[in-house]
Amino acid sequence: MPKSPKGKMKWVIGLIAIAIAAFIGFRYVKGKQSKLPEGIVSGNGRIEAKLVDVAAKEPLRVKEIAVNEGDLVKPGQVLVQLDTTTLESSLAEANANLAAMQENLAVAQATIAKQKSEIELATIEADRARKLVAQGAGSQRDLDVRTSQLATTRASLAEAEATVKTSRQQIEVARASAATIKTRIADATLKSPATGRVLYRLAEPGEVLAPGGPALTLVNLEDVYMEIFLPASEAARMKLGSEARLTVDFEPDRSIPGYVSFVSPEAQFTPKQVETKSEREKLMFRVKLQVPRELASRYVERIKTGIRGVGYVKVDPSATWPSRLQNVITAEAEPQSRR
Repeated sequence: MPKSPKGKMKWVIGLIAIAIAAFIGFRYVKGKQSKLPEGIVSGNGRIEAKLVDVAAKEPLRVKEIAVNEGDLVKPGQVLVQLDTTTLESSLAEANANLAAMQENLAVAQATIAKQKSEIELATIEADRARKLVAQGAGSQRDLDVRTSQLATTRASLAEAEATVKTSRQQIEVARASAATIKTRIADATLKSPATGRVLYRLAEPGEVLAPGGPALTLVNLEDVYMEIFLPASEAARMKLGSEARLTVDFEPDRSIPGYVSFVSPEAQFTPKQVETKSEREKLMFRVKLQVPRELASRYVERIKTGIRGVGYVKVDPSATWPSRLQNVITAEAEPQSRR
């Protein structure tokens, strides 16, 4: 026999009651799981990394850009080549001046050697003339001439020695000038200062960069961190170097180890990214949770900045991480299931 409307209504009410009970139970279990032990605090944040501009030191034209936005780059990798035609001409001129000064030095040194030989001869001749005068066999005029020649030769030697000294100083200046131009040419090859990813390509071949003008902006993927905001009562208990854990929203079952690298000395309003209005209205302290460099380097190809998550910090060193934060990513080896 078909069930009466009252019977059907009882079944519906029963199913609704079961669903409500299941939902309440689920919320209770999740609440128990998400509750943090005493001595551990948390805050919302997002994965961030320092930005690095790859910029020119002086105004030069862009000759070539070897990377595009999104490319992963390594330290020392050539990213941008600037046109150095003018600098190379200046270097050729500086090298020519240096060669000319070195030739002048060689001439001055040869003159010194010649003057020293002439002084030796003039000294011998003056001594001989002096002896002849003393013996009455020579003239005083001849002695005077020999003595004058000796004095003149010595003066010429002093002049040549001064020329050598000046030439050496000029050579040092010319070498420094050439070295400076070589450095400027080397600086025209813009290399990556760190392992990172190209975030913005700000110039194209043919453009002239201003002094300090960036050609690229990189995300330094070896300097990865999360900033969270905590009230004074929690920030006051925090120390630099305190152990931390980071989780991201898309993979909450795994945590990233970290440590506290900065605690703001001044309170501030939390940024707009914090979703809860009541939290934004509070004065909070900014706390920076740093990911170890070796760990960031190990997973550099998987790091994505801007991903939201939660940061956890031990304000009590004796506190124990809850089980959900003990599945920690390490730098030694990635779990087999994730490879």
